Amino acid sequence: MEASLDRGRTGPPALLRSAPARRAPALPRRTRVAHRMATIQQEIIAFFESFEPEQRFLEDSWERPGGGGGVARVLTDGETFEKVGVNWSQVFGPVPAPLQEHLDGAAELGPLGEFFATGVSVVAHPRSPMVPIVHLNVRFFELADPEGRPVDGWFGGGCDLTPTYPHPEDAASFHRGLRTLCRAHGPNLYREFKEACDGYFVNTHRDNEPRGVGGLFFDHLRSGDRGMDWSSIFGLVQDVGTSLTSVYGPIVARRRHESYGEEEREFQLRRRGRYVEFNLVHDRGTRFGLQTAARIESVLMSLPPMARWPYDPQPEPGSFEETFFEMLRPRDWADWTPPSS
Repeated sequence: MEASLDRGRTGPPALLRSAPARRAPALPRRTRVAHRMATIQQEIIAFFESFEPEQRFLEDSWERPGGGGGVARVLTDGETFEKVGVNWSQVFGPVPAPLQEHLDGAAELGPLGEFFATGVSVVAHPRSPMVPIVHLNVRFFELADPEGRPVDGWFGGGCDLTPTYPHPEDAASFHRGLRTLCRAHGPNLYREFKEACDGYFVNTHRDNEPRGVGGLFFDHLRSGDRGMDWSSIFGLVQDVGTSLTSVYGPIVARRRHESYGEEEREFQLRRRGRYVEFNLVHDRGTRFGLQTAARIESVLMSLPPMARWPYDPQPEPGSFEETFFEMLRPRDWADWTPPSS
């Protein structure tokens, strides 16, 4: 496995400019989606760099021995963000045996059946506890028979917010932006994807504690689902992939210079610890990366630079921490209004 590290390169990843040793079947949809995912990665990088006048992303290109590879772009020690990871990948090859048990249709293909997956995954850990963590992922997965003919394919993705300080107005504006995005593609998508997000991002081992205030989550979205054809679903996925500028950018702009103290910083590090727990214990993307021999640095790119695990901390009555945990309770954030004073 080879990797190269460069600073600030732009343009399509090398894996799109020159094919790897093991060549993926020339399927137009695969090529189209992989190229668009690569340009979404570049757009997301430009968004985060707009908040970082001094720092730029480092690039780490990698190849997967079984087929494909990816480009991890990581920004560290920025003025606004302590760590941002933006990973693009396209991987393919025989379906690993452990993965066949969890994939619709994989068992019928047998050991010679192949998979193809491409996508972009983003996690940003802000420096200030006043700015929430954000996660975004969009992906395309396809299964093919031994001759390379596709037999199934679907999209997945989402975008969610994990605050470390109780700013309910941020959760509300984030959800309103996502609702507007979804309504351009269907009247009921936001409600469905929000409920799926609320159900997915939960630390069940922590008495079903939500990771954050949710957002959107969808998976196995196939042509014909919800009255949408393949192109319509691809359009929705692209809109989700480029949504950070409108749904997250205003939150960062209004919070990043707010003052905070050691108490708020300590709580932020504890909440990052819960974020780590979810990603290592429950996250499907992490498990997929481990099962398909993806590069471990890319698989674990979502982890924060620092976190804490004090023993059994409890919020003080009337503290901002108590308000924070109340805020985690799922609600209709898109229709939230401030309580009357």
